[in-house]
Amino acid sequence: MSTEPINLPDDALRAIDALSRTDHLLVASDFDGTMAPIVDVPADARTDPQTQVALAELAGLAATTVAVVSGRALDVLAELTALPSSVHLVGSHGVEFDSDFSAGLTDEERARLAELNRQADDLAARFPGLFVEKKPASTALHYRHVAADARDAAVDAIQRGPCVIPGVHLTAGKQVVEIAAIETSKGLALERLREIDGATAVVFLGDDVTDESAFVRLSAPDVGVKVGEGKTAADVRIPDTAAVARFLTELAARRREHLGA
Repeated sequence: MSTEPINLPDDALRAIDALSRTDHLLVASDFDGTMAPIVDVPADARTDPQTQVALAELAGLAATTVAVVSGRALDVLAELTALPSSVHLVGSHGVEFDSDFSAGLTDEERARLAELNRQADDLAARFPGLFVEKKPASTALHYRHVAADARDAAVDAIQRGPCVIPGVHLTAGKQVVEIAAIETSKGLALERLREIDGATAVVFLGDDVTDESAFVRLSAPDVGVKVGEGKTAADVRIPDTAAVARFLTELAARRREHLGA
């Protein structure tokens, strides 16, 4: 394995320099495909070790807030990231800010979620390989491992079934559809985090189409960082999770220098 340093693009370096000097910085990141490489078995995903060190270091600095905003359920996210308690964890695409969130659903929302889960289980029985990930206020249907000759039929069944339950909210990702019993998005979660901590600048890193709801809510001096290919509203693009590790390490170093820590 090469030990050569990863060179970041010039616009990424300029963004790091500007972000490091803001009064109160909010550093937020998606998990899968950003902090951790995409893997075939979701439970096997783990944060890049260098990224984990950089985020922990940033969270320990003054006037600096760190958050992970992911589609994962909150309890799963906590297990997979293994970050210090000073890092905010937001699960289910911005729904879960605490582990007791499901207790706050209305009777109507709980009934909607129950019907969503019933239909999802029926689809999993029809289409081998369809993985149903149940969360406190939503359900994700992963069709990555459905046989290629059945995948289109599975997607069509999802779109004609649980996706049209009255009142649900959809988030499409990479070979997954997240269906929520309430309105949610990573963008709304990011706005809430900004307000809680009074951030003067936000940087958000993400790789999936679900991260675009966060990117579109950013404006100068905020910075959106798109990881990998694809159309995006982000300001900066970097290639992969290794570049994410380098970006966050550089940001931690310059932020520490600016603060005199």
